[in-house]
Amino acid sequence: MSLVPEAVRRLAAWCAALLLVSGVVWIVVRLCVVFRTTVTPVLLALLGTALLRPFFRRLARAGVNRSLAAGITCVAVVVVVGGAVWIVVTALIDSGDQIVNSLHMAAKWVAARFGSAGTSLDDLATNGRRLLEKFGGTAVSNVISGVSVVGEYIAMAVLALLLVFFFLRDSDRALDALRSVAPGGRADAAEAMARRAFAAVEGFMRGTTLIALIDAVCITVGLLLLRVPGAIGLGALVFVGAYIPYLGAFISGAVAILVALADRGFVIALWALGVVVAVQLLEGHVLQPVIQSRTVQMHPAVVLLAITAGASVAGIVGMLLAVPLTAAATGIGHQLREHHGAGAADEADEADEADEEQP
Repeated sequence: MSLVPEAVRRLAAWCAALLLVSGVVWIVVRLCVVFRTTVTPVLLALLGTALLRPFFRRLARAGVNRSLAAGITCVAVVVVVGGAVWIVVTALIDSGDQIVNSLHMAAKWVAARFGSAGTSLDDLATNGRRLLEKFGGTAVSNVISGVSVVGEYIAMAVLALLLVFFFLRDSDRALDALRSVAPGGRADAAEAMARRAFAAVEGFMRGTTLIALIDAVCITVGLLLLRVPGAIGLGALVFVGAYIPYLGAFISGAVAILVALADRGFVIALWALGVVVAVQLLEGHVLQPVIQSRTVQMHPAVVLLAITAGASVAGIVGMLLAVPLTAAATGIGHQLREHHGAGAADEADEADEADEEQP
């Protein structure tokens, strides 16, 4: 007779499994941080491949050689992204000073109406600098070494582009390699999980890009009608921020409202708030359900936790990668649950048939 109750033994087993999984996850995360210059381009290339694969498949189905189709896709990406970056940078350069001045005026307006007695904008700036000196040593050091950081990002971008070419061209070989290393008779299950994870990332990237474009266009048009300064630059900020769910939309919308408040007054700021809220309601109740109905649906709390974890591990890049990676993991989880559920149902059917055959 065991001295430990069955419930306690089960709890201990679950705790041991949880500790083991947590340890493995921690080791993987630490290795990814150490080798971030290699891991980040791979992850970015996977996201780019998921976004560009439909265009590549159309070229391949039209009879274009796979290598040539992958090259054309990468060149098209460079042209489109380069053009978009040029438009965004030009818009920010043209309206950047105006946006900064408007934000400065908005800060004065907020400090004058909601600041405590004796609190001025200079006091707030001084306190902000003190906090930055106290807690932002790492950020300051990164700013000082900005040249090396920019060079590192450029190298990672070039490597990611090259990896996109190879991932597009050799996607079939990747599945064959996965099947060859799968243990025993798990090749079909491994391929199904890989396809499910990639489909989740592909749907997320395409849906998010389309939603970001619609949000940016709608908010830009609204700000132009309200004659808010720097409307195109603010619209570009909305487009970029849409890739960080919830948090990006909140930050970009808040900046647009503050600019409208500082330059056009309280009434126009309320109209700008109405435009931002209307676009967000359109996104949440129409665009998200329609455009991303076939992708993995995640609870907002899971998304926020994933963004927080990604930011703590890899900063802005981690915030961008956290949600699609979580979508891929969720897709694998759904595939495992369906696979085991189907296996359990088959075993139950076999047991029922065996019972019926017995006299």
